[in-house]
Amino acid sequence: MFSVRNLSLVLFSLALCACAPKTMTADPEQPYPLPQEPQLGQIVHLPTGMLVDEARLHAIAGDARIVYVGETHDNPASHRQQVALLRALAERHPGKVALGMEMFVPSQQPILDRWSAGELSEKAFLKESRWYETWRMDFDYYRELLELARNLRIPVLGLNVEKNLVAAVRDKPTAELAEDVQRQVPEMDLEDPYQKAMTKAILGDHGQHGAIPADGFHRVQTLWDETMAESIVRYLSDPDHGEHRLMVIAGGNHVRYGFGIPRRVFRRLPTSYVLVGSTEIVVPEDKKDRLMNIKKPQFPMVPYDFLLFTEYEDLGKQEVKLGVMLGESKEGLIVEGVMPASVGETAGLQKGDRILAIDGEPVVENFDLIYEVKRKKPGDHSTLKIQRNGKELEVPVEFVLPPAGDPHGEMPKK
Repeated sequence: MFSVRNLSLVLFSLALCACAPKTMTADPEQPYPLPQEPQLGQIVHLPTGMLVDEARLHAIAGDARIVYVGETHDNPASHRQQVALLRALAERHPGKVALGMEMFVPSQQPILDRWSAGELSEKAFLKESRWYETWRMDFDYYRELLELARNLRIPVLGLNVEKNLVAAVRDKPTAELAEDVQRQVPEMDLEDPYQKAMTKAILGDHGQHGAIPADGFHRVQTLWDETMAESIVRYLSDPDHGEHRLMVIAGGNHVRYGFGIPRRVFRRLPTSYVLVGSTEIVVPEDKKDRLMNIKKPQFPMVPYDFLLFTEYEDLGKQEVKLGVMLGESKEGLIVEGVMPASVGETAGLQKGDRILAIDGEPVVENFDLIYEVKRKKPGDHSTLKIQRNGKELEVPVEFVLPPAGDPHGEMPKK
């Protein structure tokens, strides 16, 4: 017998079906699309599709224990977002904010501590941290952020994995590594389906430039994320940091969608977090070749909680070069070649010259010269002190831009 209760359930089910759309066509990565095309500088809260201002973003981010900021490494707009957010967090939680960075590794921590304590000049910091060897990005992208950390005495943490371990894990599965190497490998979840899909897509682009073993590539991507997650948890789990907040900056692929570093941190230490990122909606023609040519999988979640719309910007400086090939020896820094029509040739530098100083600053190794030249701009003048055939000479130099397509860079001999 069909009861009144059964009839009510049927009617209720029919009502639900009538109200619900037949198909859900919304993009899960943007469930509430903006009604108009995004504008430069706008910030959208992706889970709701609502635009917010910077102050609201900072207020909400300040409530979280961890703020992950996915960056475009070579876009100044991305770095300005980081600076503004770190300053806001420091004002909200004075003395209880730290900055975790993908760009550094734990072995550099003593150097980072001295930087945050104001004990190192910029030149000493870059030299001791081997910035141009380990990260290889122009320091101008990160200068304002790191200066802010130093000025406010905000601890800077090296999160990433040491290069020798990366090479080992790329070449062999963990179980095949030597025991002492295995002990350095963090707990690794290699089965995340979204991580697998992303690394496969990235490998598809990199594969155009040479064969990269898929399993090794996946292990390395996972190693980076797991190591940074372990570093984050180690800091936040320290009893002395019980009330501390952490802002983490890393490339977008380590943060976006939450399955990289954030999920691996949460597995170890369930705590609140916010994902913040940016996307370039204006890309000049000369920068389109920097975009990764990948067919990205569609993921069933938003990439960030908050997304800033930016332009792919230039650093805004014209880089000059000396235009010489350099070799380091026991005698010092030796000119091993001079590029035709370069600044060095115009100044009269010759093969065999030993460079002793630039503008009174001693030159002991390649870094000393590179650092000083990177500070120059077109039209600047310098004086090189050199030794030639046993005699010391002073050589005036005028820095000009090289011809288009001619890098004329300092190339240290390997």
